[in-house]
Amino acid sequence: MFDSLSDRLDGIFSRLRSRGRLTEKDVDEVAREIRQALLEADVNVKVARAFITRVKDAAIGANVHEALNPAQQIVKIVHDELVATLGGETGKLVVSSKPPTVILLAGLQGSGKTTHAGKLARHLKSQGRQPLLVGADLQRLAAVEQLRTLAQRIDVPFFSEDSDPVTVARKGIDEARRLGRDHVIVDTAGRLQIDADLMDELARVRDAVQPHNTLLVIDAMTGQEAVNVASAFNETIPIDGVIITKIDGDARGGAALSVKEVVGKPILFAGTGEKLDEFEVFHPDRMAGRILGMGDMLTLIEKAEQTFDEEQKARAEEIMREGDFTLEDFLDQLRQVKKMGPLQNVIGMLPGMPKEIKDADIDDRELGRVEAIICSMTPAERAKPNSINGSRRTRIALGSGTSTGEVNNLLKQFGQMQQMMKQMGVMGRVMQKKSKKNKKKGGRTTAKGTKPVSTKSNPGLGGMGAGGLGSPGLGDLGDLGDFGGLGGLGGPGGFKGLPKR
Repeated sequence: MFDSLSDRLDGIFSRLRSRGRLTEKDVDEVAREIRQALLEADVNVKVARAFITRVKDAAIGANVHEALNPAQQIVKIVHDELVATLGGETGKLVVSSKPPTVILLAGLQGSGKTTHAGKLARHLKSQGRQPLLVGADLQRLAAVEQLRTLAQRIDVPFFSEDSDPVTVARKGIDEARRLGRDHVIVDTAGRLQIDADLMDELARVRDAVQPHNTLLVIDAMTGQEAVNVASAFNETIPIDGVIITKIDGDARGGAALSVKEVVGKPILFAGTGEKLDEFEVFHPDRMAGRILGMGDMLTLIEKAEQTFDEEQKARAEEIMREGDFTLEDFLDQLRQVKKMGPLQNVIGMLPGMPKEIKDADIDDRELGRVEAIICSMTPAERAKPNSINGSRRTRIALGSGTSTGEVNNLLKQFGQMQQMMKQMGVMGRVMQKKSKKNKKKGGRTTAKGTKPVSTKSNPGLGGMGAGGLGSPGLGDLGDLGDFGGLGGLGGPGGFKGLPKR
């Protein structure tokens, strides 16, 4: 969503890197360019003006840190102001001391209320909560059936009836108490435009259920109009927070950067795709990092932890320790990486990735071709790729619908990666022996005042290092190179990949 803004800011900061120091004239010029970039990103004019004023004041009055060059100093200031503009601290839902906690969703038609009611219920369930979905949108055809289907998919109770929204919402709360559910999510009707009937109905539903959280669902594609919508809703039925949807689209980001500043309500959640699991807590500091090209390692780690189960993490640790990495392991981890979402989104969370790679048109279907080649091998061949001779390579190519050249290329590059894994295993065993030796002598194994780094800390990510996404926890994604045009994902021993056909 913030691609265009990120590109503009990156260009501005790149020009600053060649300057030894910044004058007040330079600051004015940078501020003017940033303001233009914000306006092009459809940020509210008042928000852009206030943002630039704060940046200029901070830049002119700041004590330049000796370790930072002028460009880094400006980046730090812009980052801090972006975090403040996006909401500062991560917001949280209010939880009632006397269950159930009632969450009322409001918004215009088409903003994604019903879908995100299901996503929110799934998120709460993953946090150990027990939600119940209430379908109080009796205006839109099939809205109730849509929410019922979503409830079945995530195995969450659902309630609705053919009466009126106020009665449905009130009885939904009673049903939650009867079933012992601790959260109730009430989906209400939307309209194409804000009107008196919509607001009156919402007000009556709100008065009936007395929600602990009233969340406004806003479509990021609406740009500055999202601010007007949020302001109108907040004046009639005070909202407590915002769910912003479709941030994975090509919207320019103005809505996210404007809502908190104008309405004063935090963005609590963000919809990152169409699937039910493509929904996350909105972290202003992490989003600011993404906008400035700093990546978002914390969200990436969280996604990996959710994707990789304990058995897979244990196997990843064993691979790191022993250096025994087979095509079967690679296939398992490749499948897990695919579960983390579109590969381009994963790459966007990595800090320091070149613009060329971030902007590359990555087709996740190319990974399917790699998977097809490995699946066309026998278990023995996956365990010992060196046993695959010419006739076997021909058979594998025919079975996977690829060419022998593509099979050869995969095996060659995997051999390089396997050799690197063995070297890492040797280094791990040497370090382990040194550690045991130091313990026997009573020597210190870690620096004073620090804690030993656990090998079980985020094992799903393996080694996030020289090879981009490292290995083995994420299937050595950094070494994928450019499978059929994956944009050259970097990393020593990287698969140069299957050529596009």
